[in-house]
Amino acid sequence: MKTDNMEGKTVLVTGATAGIGRVTARELADAGAKVVFIARSGEKADVTRTWITGETGNPAVSYILADFSSLAQVRAAAEQFLEEHGSLDVLVNNAGALFFRRVESVDGIEMTFAVNHLAPFLLTNLLLETLMKGRAGRVVTVSSHAHVGAALDFDDLECRKGYGAMRAYGRSKLANLLFTYELAKRLDGTPVTANALHPGFVASQFAKNNGPLVRALMPVAQLFGKAVDVEKGAQTSIYLASSPEVEGVSGKYFVDSREAPSSDASRDEASMIRLWEVSARMTGLPVSV
Repeated sequence: MKTDNMEGKTVLVTGATAGIGRVTARELADAGAKVVFIARSGEKADVTRTWITGETGNPAVSYILADFSSLAQVRAAAEQFLEEHGSLDVLVNNAGALFFRRVESVDGIEMTFAVNHLAPFLLTNLLLETLMKGRAGRVVTVSSHAHVGAALDFDDLECRKGYGAMRAYGRSKLANLLFTYELAKRLDGTPVTANALHPGFVASQFAKNNGPLVRALMPVAQLFGKAVDVEKGAQTSIYLASSPEVEGVSGKYFVDSREAPSSDASRDEASMIRLWEVSARMTGLPVSV
């Protein structure tokens, strides 16, 4: 897939030191974009930046260090980006994780919900004003087919009553879609669009933070979804970030670079509004944002 020309554009990609985020950042840099990525590890970030510049010949690649399980670090990352870069054309919310056991973040929030939903919710809102300054800003959020069959329990968003790794993950991916659709509604009439995607079951570093048991289970999990390599898995993210075909298209869900239906639960407008309000309170944003 040939990536459309991105010269003169600034792109921010989260979770870009491995998997589809790494390929997405490389391809957008290869297309001429100034690429900034967010990473947890300085060592991995250095390796990734060197790899991207070596592969593309584009020196305009930099990174910001932040752990997305910490709301304070998400805020600091947004502040650093705004201080160091004058514009933003595309935000790719790619970072995500699956946690085999229930653990809580430094903020006392269940980790899956914190990393997969609250972090991109907060980051996006903090960068919206900058995105709106451009001609056609884009917010691209990596969701998953795992949202199908999931339902949010607003009385127990953090799975305190009984934790299951795939249930928590599916709920977080449903939250990604509810966030995207509500964001698109709120952005109606502005130059910024918001879309989400399913990348396929990608054979990468996903879920390897959980130790040998989950690593052993990943080949079994692939039987329940079409496994793709990272190059193919990144294509829909790249398409939504760069293609003129989707300029002005907003509030949609894409699979294999084509618009696709999402679950009925993801289209529930009351849930969109309620999740937005709860997320704003949890991240310290005004509920009206």
